[in-house]
Amino acid sequence: MSDQLSQLSAAADRPFLSIVIPALNEAQRLPESLAKIDAFLKQQPYSAEVIVVENGSTDDTVGVVQAFMRHHPYVRLFAGEPRGKGRAVRRGMLEARGAYRFLCDADLSMPIQEIKHFLPPVLEGYDVIIGSREAKGARRYNEPWHRHFMGRINNWIIKLFAVRGFEDTQCGFKAFTARAAEDLFGVSVINGIGFDVEILFIAQKRGYRIAEVPINWYFDPDSRMRLIKDSLGILREIFAIRRNWNKGLYAKRA
Repeated sequence: MSDQLSQLSAAADRPFLSIVIPALNEAQRLPESLAKIDAFLKQQPYSAEVIVVENGSTDDTVGVVQAFMRHHPYVRLFAGEPRGKGRAVRRGMLEARGAYRFLCDADLSMPIQEIKHFLPPVLEGYDVIIGSREAKGARRYNEPWHRHFMGRINNWIIKLFAVRGFEDTQCGFKAFTARAAEDLFGVSVINGIGFDVEILFIAQKRGYRIAEVPINWYFDPDSRMRLIKDSLGILREIFAIRRNWNKGLYAKRA
């Protein structure tokens, strides 16, 4: 473990890593995912916390997390957040205490072991690290061709109107330093699926160092992505992001 990691892990009130999981109707998938995360964290030399933000579930997502928390005190739950993935992620990132804050989809379509590629000592010197299903070296498994095709169209639109230089802004696995997370999510306002674009747009404008990390990604047939509706939603939110920037809504807070 690097000296930097050792120093950060030593802070009793500040874990090295926060894993933030937005959860909408995830009662079926969370037990297995939380168990995998727990097994992974037990093998790590650093301290960590897991933050689950439940936002508008109609199943027993809250009960599932509360049951897990009884034997895993490093898990924290914030329940009752209104719907909207962007809203849930923002709450989790701002509630987190970790020196690094990792956004993690509840389905673990990226194996949790790959988180090491986002963190020191494997990767150092970046403020924002985005998982990529398209970067050189990445592999996608079992994804229907039409979903991949729509994803490439969305990425082309995003690069044309908002964020250039990245092949996959929408992957649900991203890491932030504490400073970057508190700055970026402290001014973000997009509550829908376009929050990824907003965060990267602001990060580029702020001059943050951003890395795109290739990952192995496994398609989940229970994916919550709605091809047409969500694609149109991203397009609307891209133009909202540009309007917000022109209005000065993303100005740094004193």
